[in-house]
Amino acid sequence: MKPATRELVRRLDGLMPETALILGSGLGSLVEAVAMPIRIPYRDLPGFPEGGVSGHAGEVVAGEIAGIPVLILSGRVHYYEKGDPAAMRTPLEVVHALGITSVILTNAAGSLHEEIAPGSVMMISDHINFSGTNPLIGEPSDDRFVGMTSAYDHDLRTRFRAIAKAQNIGLKEGVYMWFSGPSFETPAEIRAARMLGADAVGMSTVPEVILSRFLGLRCAAFSVITNYGAGMSGGELSHAETKEMAPKGGEMLGRLIAAFFEEQAAKV
Repeated sequence: MKPATRELVRRLDGLMPETALILGSGLGSLVEAVAMPIRIPYRDLPGFPEGGVSGHAGEVVAGEIAGIPVLILSGRVHYYEKGDPAAMRTPLEVVHALGITSVILTNAAGSLHEEIAPGSVMMISDHINFSGTNPLIGEPSDDRFVGMTSAYDHDLRTRFRAIAKAQNIGLKEGVYMWFSGPSFETPAEIRAARMLGADAVGMSTVPEVILSRFLGLRCAAFSVITNYGAGMSGGELSHAETKEMAPKGGEMLGRLIAAFFEEQAAKV
């Protein structure tokens, strides 16, 4: 057992979540839904990476939502920070070792379509890895050949779609393209992304989904749309805009995720 796993088991004091959340830029407010939260900074967990991106708390938050145990990774480390696409491997291995079976990932992203406006939420149905790298490069076992046909779990997506309809939440759905960052995309890259079938672009999530599938975890993922892609609105993009707009769509995503756990609680 990894030292980080032992430390988490000790601090969780019997709490046994089956679902984990990974929160993206500006979405830390989602932890406010957690009752009696246990907060553990990443720096207290051996092997957990410490990121340097504003808008990412860098802590584990555990507790309950609607009476259902949950573990939240509030903040992630990105490929562009240190050039390591597997930066989140240890946290996800620990998540798996705790007995968690499903991961819900969130990010802030740029829209490629006018009908997917800033402030909206897009459930990811598939992704395009445009980064040129992979978190499983160097993995020695044949397990590295991970099938990605069902990377985004069909049953989880069906549940979220039904919940959104019942809650009158205008949930979009589409394909997410992963760019390495940290610079934003150019207008030409945005045009190329649209031609390749992407609906939104961002700098995260895909490596964690690959690692999660490698570990046998079920995945659902959501993009909070914070802006239009470069060249679509005439203005320059900025991280400040991302942090400003993310909480607006984050409120809608928070209602969706809370309703997901409420539905689960009703079945217990």
